[in-house]
Amino acid sequence: MSKHDFTAAEFAGRLSSVREAMAARGLDWLVAVHPASIHWLTGSDAKSYQEFQCLLVGARDGPLVVLTRQGEVHEFETDALVGEVQGYGGGENEDPVAAFAGMARRHGMLGRRVGLEVPAYYLHPHHYLGLRAVIGDALVTEATELIAGLKLVKSPAEIDYIRRAAALADLGMERFAGELAAGLSELALAGGIHETLLRNGSGIAASPINLVSGPRSAYSHGAPTARRLEHGDFGNIEFGATFNRYTATIGRNFALGTPTPRMAELHDIVLRASDAMIAVIRDGVPATVPHQAARAVIGEAGLEACRVHTSGYALGPGFPPSWAEPLHMIGDSPHMLKAGMVVTIEPPVYIGAEGLGARIIDNVLVTTTGAQVLSRTPRDIIVAG
Repeated sequence: MSKHDFTAAEFAGRLSSVREAMAARGLDWLVAVHPASIHWLTGSDAKSYQEFQCLLVGARDGPLVVLTRQGEVHEFETDALVGEVQGYGGGENEDPVAAFAGMARRHGMLGRRVGLEVPAYYLHPHHYLGLRAVIGDALVTEATELIAGLKLVKSPAEIDYIRRAAALADLGMERFAGELAAGLSELALAGGIHETLLRNGSGIAASPINLVSGPRSAYSHGAPTARRLEHGDFGNIEFGATFNRYTATIGRNFALGTPTPRMAELHDIVLRASDAMIAVIRDGVPATVPHQAARAVIGEAGLEACRVHTSGYALGPGFPPSWAEPLHMIGDSPHMLKAGMVVTIEPPVYIGAEGLGARIIDNVLVTTTGAQVLSRTPRDIIVAG
């Protein structure tokens, strides 16, 4: 993604909404750290999140200021909507916190009311402690969800990108189904998916393919291995496709040969749980409601203990290792579903004692009247002879 992927008006609207949210919290400055936050406001696709980067957002009109490692300075200057770029490091080590302190002093941030994003994966504890020490008592809140919350409802342009990603995911699953056969390794099947996605315009997804088979089919997030598939195997495949970093995910169960009755039963349970979620999703519904609908189906089957993770979550632009946004459909979620959100549907059942697991993953667009499934791939078990 770059500053050219959306109109100047859309970027301006995003910045305006952030400044309104800052004003509502009484903040003079926001220090954005999450690469998806920086991406949403500036269009930046830079990889400086691998070490340290941040964006200073002032509450009043003024340029956005980014601190990035030296290797990404030119990319920010030419491909992102930022007013000032400061680099650190380069050919020699340099403490980014010291560079941040100088930048903060130069822009008059110290002593003002500051909010700081503290995102998982993207902020080293040492850097976090260093930022807190520099900002001092001016740090009045950890504003991790300020931008993230604004990003949950997607614009028409963002929804179009997600639809394109969903179409690419369908192509990848079609390739997988067409090649599925005994004797092929999990890695070979994953390679076919990657080849199809990249050749047809997908970017590289933020999270690796999950592909498990046979004795590994109870691994809920297992990576593909050199294991060769055998007749009688059951398994699960999940991957993401992207368009301009906007992600769509898809997951299906598969079998080599006729599935056993237990395999078919588990697939039916997660299918009915998924359908129960889709039936209740619409604008204004608490995010706990679809979760409880799926939980009821799985619980009635006596498999409550085998629900190993959330029933679904909001999707956005992905940066390794995650494409997830903070909204999760789970029992204590504080979020409300709103029209324009895109969420995954993936209630799981994984039974270690049986060496079996099942999960169907689809994405839906929340609308005022219901949920629109974005994938066109059938949700049946993919069966190879």
